[in-house]
Amino acid sequence: MAKKAYRELSEAERKHHSLSARVSRYVVIGAAILGVTMLIIGLTLYSVAVSNQYISTSFNLCRSASKVLSELAETEALSGAVMERYNSMSDAERAEVGTEAYDARYSDLMARDDYQDMRALLAFFLESSDVYDIYLGMYDREHSALVYIADPSEEDVALPGYWESVEPAEAEKFLNWDGTGTLYDISNMEKYGWICSAGVPLKNAAGETFAFVLADITLGHVLPKLAMFTLQYTVALAVLILAFGWFMLRYMNRNIVKPINDIAQAAQTYVRDKREDAQTNNHFARLDIRTGDEIENLSIVMSQMEEDLVAYEDNLTKVTAEKQRIGTELELATRIQADMLPNIFPAFPERQEFTIYASMTPAKEVGGDFYDFFFVDQDRLAMVIADVSGKGIPAAMFMMMAKSMIQTQAASGRGPREVLETVNHLICQNNREEMFVTVWFAILDLNTGILTAANAGHEFPILKKPGGCFEIFKDKHGFVIGGMDGVKYREYEIRLEPGARLFVYTDGVAEATSADKELFGMDRAVQALNDAADQSPEGLLRAVNAAVSRFVGDAEQFDDLTMLCIEYKGKEENR
Repeated sequence: MAKKAYRELSEAERKHHSLSARVSRYVVIGAAILGVTMLIIGLTLYSVAVSNQYISTSFNLCRSASKVLSELAETEALSGAVMERYNSMSDAERAEVGTEAYDARYSDLMARDDYQDMRALLAFFLESSDVYDIYLGMYDREHSALVYIADPSEEDVALPGYWESVEPAEAEKFLNWDGTGTLYDISNMEKYGWICSAGVPLKNAAGETFAFVLADITLGHVLPKLAMFTLQYTVALAVLILAFGWFMLRYMNRNIVKPINDIAQAAQTYVRDKREDAQTNNHFARLDIRTGDEIENLSIVMSQMEEDLVAYEDNLTKVTAEKQRIGTELELATRIQADMLPNIFPAFPERQEFTIYASMTPAKEVGGDFYDFFFVDQDRLAMVIADVSGKGIPAAMFMMMAKSMIQTQAASGRGPREVLETVNHLICQNNREEMFVTVWFAILDLNTGILTAANAGHEFPILKKPGGCFEIFKDKHGFVIGGMDGVKYREYEIRLEPGARLFVYTDGVAEATSADKELFGMDRAVQALNDAADQSPEGLLRAVNAAVSRFVGDAEQFDDLTMLCIEYKGKEENR
């Protein structure tokens, strides 16, 4: 069968779809979103602060004016005279406000000295402040109106007896004020637009309110300062976001994108040189990656692997027997592969929330299967089981790279779906050997027992609920890792109750073949688990392995046999 030919990406496509390009786009988008969010929050906080400042200033101005006006006996007399004439008018007469006939009713009051003195006093406070207007008025609860008594404004002056409608809630707020806090109300008036009125009541000897000293602030007082703040804040924020974006871009490229590309390129060069029998060494050692994380660890492991392989290859040239040379090389690869997998049990003995056990028996000296488990953070445990296409050293090398990539992506805080999609993209970018791997990847929250998983073409997990039997859990499958770039994977959740057990495996279990060419099958695997249902995860794996060995007999092992089992016990307080 002819090998399928794949179209390579052009240089323009590589630049657009590369990890570096994606990181750049995500940093720019993230910085823009962060900048807009911070601008909105800053403007909101500043607007509130400026508004509160103006409200407080207006209220204090009214309080100062009220102390002066309360000392004048004429204030109560003038207010009483205005309100007496206002209350004596019919609704029809009140509706004529602003007409000559209406003004004639109060003309004698405007000629009084006390009225002129109050206007002069209020004018003094108006000129010495930044408010729109300060005036003397009284609320009419019955008609929901504000009645003007004295207004110092020279433009659009409100004469004594003039009134305007207000919301009933505003009248009640001012008339029922208990003297605590700041007295103000914000409303949208047809004539003035959005306006804030702060005030202080004037009371007579009997404690009755006979007038209010009121000060108005319009939106025009806030807008100029808000515009200046917006300009300054936007410029400062833009500089900060640009600096942050530049730093993050450099950091991501230097510590993630470039090291991964360097390792991938070194691996490609290594494979090519080995294929062409070139005498070139130190493909990974010359990288000098110093990120201080899993990527640096990957480069160290790969460098050590290459050094060990080179050292053994030099020794093998002195050995005349080809079988001994191959055996030595495979023995080294087996040891390296075994060291890459968690092999110390019991694992995490200090953690009481779970018990985990895993094993991998390669069909050859080295295999393409692998498992892994590690903590993403203090309370989340990641678990992986995978099966690489092919056998031998190429599969083992591909396995080690895939394993390290999965662990690196998981350590960044991504969920199973994002981890598989990112690893698939990275492998597809540098996969000229057209290898692939099936992966089941999950993260278990040890606090809640919620297991979030994603499946990239791997076998179905087998689940045992507390008090129940082992049953196959048919989860949602996605395409294999490395098969096609851009594949989307789906996540699903399983809630593990204390006592639940989860068994995952590679196809070497179901496809174990007897001498009669009969497959072991999933029914026998489930039966073996249920026969040993009360045993620990280690006991369960040994029971399945024993059942497979009895079934296969003397037949040659066809595929790698890899299994992992976890028993969730939950937090001690929840047991």
